[in-house]
Amino acid sequence: MKRSLLLPLLLVATPALAQASLQQRVEVKLGEAATGTRFGLVVSDADGNEIVAVNPDGRFMPASNTKMFTTAAAYASLTGLDQPDAAGGAAVRIEGQDVILEGHGDARLSSAADCTVDCLATLADAVAAKTRHVRGVIGDDTVFPDQRWSPGMSWNNIPSRYGTGISALTLDDNELVIEVTPGTIGARPKVTVPIDYYAIENRAVTVAGAENNLGYDRAPNGVPLRITGTIGVDAKPETLRVGIDDPAHYAAWRFEILLEARGVEVSGTISVRHRPLMPSEDPAVRPPMQPALARLTPPPLAEDVVRINKESQNLHAELLLRRVGLKRGGGSIADGMIEVRAMLDTAGVPRTAWDLSDGSGMSTYNRAAPRGTVQMLRWISAQPWSAAWRASLPIGGVDGTLSRRFKGTVLEGKVFAKTGTINATNALSGYLIAKSGKTLTFSSFANDVPADASATKFIDAALVLVAEAN
Repeated sequence: MKRSLLLPLLLVATPALAQASLQQRVEVKLGEAATGTRFGLVVSDADGNEIVAVNPDGRFMPASNTKMFTTAAAYASLTGLDQPDAAGGAAVRIEGQDVILEGHGDARLSSAADCTVDCLATLADAVAAKTRHVRGVIGDDTVFPDQRWSPGMSWNNIPSRYGTGISALTLDDNELVIEVTPGTIGARPKVTVPIDYYAIENRAVTVAGAENNLGYDRAPNGVPLRITGTIGVDAKPETLRVGIDDPAHYAAWRFEILLEARGVEVSGTISVRHRPLMPSEDPAVRPPMQPALARLTPPPLAEDVVRINKESQNLHAELLLRRVGLKRGGGSIADGMIEVRAMLDTAGVPRTAWDLSDGSGMSTYNRAAPRGTVQMLRWISAQPWSAAWRASLPIGGVDGTLSRRFKGTVLEGKVFAKTGTINATNALSGYLIAKSGKTLTFSSFANDVPADASATKFIDAALVLVAEAN
């Protein structure tokens, strides 16, 4: 008699017990991370029911999960992302005796020798076909205000590719690629730069072995670039990617080189034309704009969204946020955030669930809550552009920044999510296909991670537990 009464009770209680057990197992797994690490995690089913919730409304630094907000806002507020980007292309015009190289927010303009699409050389050819002499070359990035770094950007990131300056006139990802090759033990290594934009101060030393510990530093807007540290005598050459502080100047500088290579004499100087952040700070009276001599049409912005999310490309994300902000007329970070807020309000995300200060996640001021992020992701799933946006996310064990994660697990090839890593922070948010075939939405953050103690393996393990149990 006891067995017949107990069995129905067990049948009723077992799902709840299993659910509690999963929550407990997830919490235990996250608890294995380094002491002091603070986690937030929400996993939701297709109906919005939360399967796991760990500190769901806590506010965390999202790192590059910020790019989800930026790229989704682009799909929500801009049209024609799958069409050639006619609005964003760089242009060249002649004003008096000066040639004006003008940027419109395109992130992909290239001066590479093997460039075939969106090439600076195309604009140089147009000038060479028109004239053999110009006075000055002016880099004009006034489409966006001069706001090269976001509030909350760590100063130590500014010399690097991750903190390179943001400008409507962007060339070669605003990076200078430097190669360091070992010399003899005790000697300076060889430093190779493709162009002499910075003054190299080589303070590095070649040491025994094959281990490298190279670094570099440069004062903001400074020309001297110091190469420091050590490189092993048996090491392969190491590549350093250095940021550009004034992208419009760099682009104009490169353009002059291309003009002179085509027989165009440049008798004057290289200069820039910026727009101050506040209209009241802008006293300039500019001459009437002349028709463009030539203008480029870059590939569709949708292709760049894929690069932003798959590779976690900071510069391109920042430029996309400013492109979104042009809808409000200004093209500033604040203008872009108006569109982000409009999207999140429509999605029903509480205002307390987010605070963002940039488009890439490099700002230490950014905050997001797991529950609010899941709400945004679920809203995205119901939008007509959701398939294209989701296709831009890295796939676990397959590509992008998730190519080496989740291999050999139930989630290999079945998690589609944006990664995030910055000082003391790891993040992963997106969608996963559970063992049952159900699609779940999740957002996970780890903050206050002790130095060199990444929390990614604990986040991944927790998600695998969820996938195996559903």
